[in-house]
Amino acid sequence: MEEKHKFSIVDRIKSFKYAFNGLKLFFINDHNGRVHFFAAIAAIALSFYLNLSSLEWITILSVISAVFVAEILNSAIEKLADVVSPNYHPKIKIVKDLAAAAVLVAAFLALMAGAIIFLPKLF
Repeated sequence: MEEKHKFSIVDRIKSFKYAFNGLKLFFINDHNGRVHFFAAIAAIALSFYLNLSSLEWITILSVISAVFVAEILNSAIEKLADVVSPNYHPKIKIVKDLAAAAVLVAAFLALMAGAIIFLPKLF
């Protein structure tokens, strides 16, 4: 039977360390992560420039976060799939394609939200 561990502040702090390390690895090793990062910086800069409302800020930050979450999960799934099946496997290809599709859906949502918010203010 598994032994129950007491709550530990040190363990909670370590979990943040691991999460920040994951972000660091993501931005260092993932080309698409860097592309999304620069797009996010551009969207945030444009948001400041256009003086967005609170609701518009929440929308922009939410869709940026959704893209990052989808891309990070996609990267994790791809890395795990490469360990499980280093050689080509049709079912692993399906898993990778589905994970990539999640990023595409999130990016499309971000693009549409950005267009709805930014285009009327720019034109």
